[in-house]
Amino acid sequence: MAVYYNEIDPYLCQWLKNLMAAGLIPAGDVDDRDIRSVSAADLRSYAQCHFFAGVGGFAYAARLAGWPGDAPLWTGGFPCQPFSVAGNQRAHADDRHLWPELHRLIAQARPAVFLGENVAGLIPLGLDGVLADLEGEGYASRAVVVPACAVNAPHRRDRVWIVGRRLADRDGERCGETRGLCGRAAQWPSGSGESGVEHAARERRGKGRAEPELRQRGDPPAAGAGGLGDADDAGSQGCVERWQRAGQWDAWATGRTLAGRRIPQPGIRLLAHGIPARIPRLRAAGNAIVPQVAAEILRALRP
Repeated sequence: MAVYYNEIDPYLCQWLKNLMAAGLIPAGDVDDRDIRSVSAADLRSYAQCHFFAGVGGFAYAARLAGWPGDAPLWTGGFPCQPFSVAGNQRAHADDRHLWPELHRLIAQARPAVFLGENVAGLIPLGLDGVLADLEGEGYASRAVVVPACAVNAPHRRDRVWIVGRRLADRDGERCGETRGLCGRAAQWPSGSGESGVEHAARERRGKGRAEPELRQRGDPPAAGAGGLGDADDAGSQGCVERWQRAGQWDAWATGRTLAGRRIPQPGIRLLAHGIPARIPRLRAAGNAIVPQVAAEILRALRP
């Protein structure tokens, strides 16, 4: 079954097609229209839809999580600029605030499962509204902050992850799929300093798993598929490849400390010369999600 990808940036649309050709994300249709031009009727033939698809992080996360190809799933890392410091945090006054458009499509198409992502700045500036919108459409919803370092990535990158699962269909009958969320998500601990998702990530990083299984976490990108690994020398590339293979980053142990916090060695040099399309690549990476974090959440929600 084809997957739907919505992405307005032509460079990223081609990146998505490259990833499909390399077999790294499911084959599907790339829609380069502005989300404001997309209607629910356009999506009827798709079980899985990824909005603001970027470099396909959610689709890759679903594959890492073993999400069935025919199981319904909608995702959307809606633009963070209205809520980020870099975007001046104008929130609803920012014309890049596109959650209302994603909400419109969710309300019309009523997907069974939704997973969204944004910067932590959304929490004081708009998270209550997002959760209220989902609950108003009959979704059980929950948000949790999980940083990239929860899956041993070499940076913090706090992000808020928003889960919505449909509680009832249009006839008011309870959706059977929702019982999984109510049975598992309701058991996630809160207020203890470590969320259930973070705990699951820590458990999967090593405890109870054999070394060969750990090395299967995350396949390195195929040549020409849009990876950033070639933006550095062999030493840093080796660190990146080790993290992709084993989920381990040597710099966490060897990095300097500043005010009690670890400062890891960077995996990508800031001053790279002669790297083709370096600026759009870095912009794409800056706007992308960390698929390994999304995969932990999707594993907890997997049908």
